[in-house]
Amino acid sequence: MGRFTSMFSGLTRSFSTTKKVKNSGDHGGKETSETMVKDAKKKDLILRSSGCINVHNLASVCSRRGEKGVNQDCCIVWEEFGGQEEMTFCGIFDGHGSWGHYVAKRVCESIPSTLLCNWQEEMMQVEASLDLQPVKVKKLDRFHVWKNSFIRTCASVDHDVRECRKFDSFHSGTTALAVVKQGELLVIANVGDSRAVLATTSDDGCLVPVPLTVDFKPNLPHEAERIVECKGRVFCLEDEPGVHRLWLPNEESPGLAMSRAFGDYCVKDFGLVSVPQVTERRITRKDQFIVLASDGVWDVVSNEEAVEIVSSTVDKAKSAKRLVEFAGRAWKRKRKGFASDDISAICLFFNNGSPSSQQIHPLASSDS
Repeated sequence: MGRFTSMFSGLTRSFSTTKKVKNSGDHGGKETSETMVKDAKKKDLILRSSGCINVHNLASVCSRRGEKGVNQDCCIVWEEFGGQEEMTFCGIFDGHGSWGHYVAKRVCESIPSTLLCNWQEEMMQVEASLDLQPVKVKKLDRFHVWKNSFIRTCASVDHDVRECRKFDSFHSGTTALAVVKQGELLVIANVGDSRAVLATTSDDGCLVPVPLTVDFKPNLPHEAERIVECKGRVFCLEDEPGVHRLWLPNEESPGLAMSRAFGDYCVKDFGLVSVPQVTERRITRKDQFIVLASDGVWDVVSNEEAVEIVSSTVDKAKSAKRLVEFAGRAWKRKRKGFASDDISAICLFFNNGSPSSQQIHPLASSDS
């Protein structure tokens, strides 16, 4: 138990109560996590706008408004997440609907602090259970702790959005993609159709993309099955062939292009869920960086293109900006006649942003 205690004693001491309360209703834990947020802001450990942060891991962030109105994307990078030097939190939130920017902002602000509360409660439960086990079988499953924490967090945050009276979330919502890096462990939680892609070195020395998430579109077999069972409908409009959307049983509304989201309570009884898919990845020496981006990037940029653009950027602090600019030009070239979406990206480097010596697979065509 010594290693376990030393790894988490700092955060454990920060939370003054061990009371188990449903849906993170513990005011002490909430106040402590909010204090951590304020302290992190004072130390410039949280980045919520375009720019870069380089404390333990270099992270480059860029978000650009599309041609549909206000920018409904929100981003956050939090170094020393929860007061832990080895932890980083990254998140991208893509709002939609008339009030989508408010929903995205609310979820972006709520998830990190709520996740900390739930993670701490899960840690204390695990610590208590380990105390009851023989020494030889004691083992901390960090991923299991994070998975439970993310699932509880998403349920709590979606409930919070429903109860919020500052905006209308009945026909508006947001996707959410969050990554926690804890040492060599990556935990990825995805609600919606933003995407995380890892850049890793193949056996032949080339840098290749590895998708870490699934784009949760309504036409995915398991997603469509759930929607149909809940009496929702999935189909494409005549002027949007190939774009499957989620519709109410008897109305051509709301036409969501994703099958998981926060908010959008008009279709929460018809197949839309806010349950995250939570996965893990162990970082090795071959892994260079990850790219988190909203669908405004992935609608016009391939995984291979994204990895090439980021890896070939000499100043890694500007890598996200370069990727966003590339996507902006790609929208004009590939989606003529369509208003471009909001475009946001986070690039998190594992080796403090140092240039990689690996070769890069060349692109068939480049817009950079």
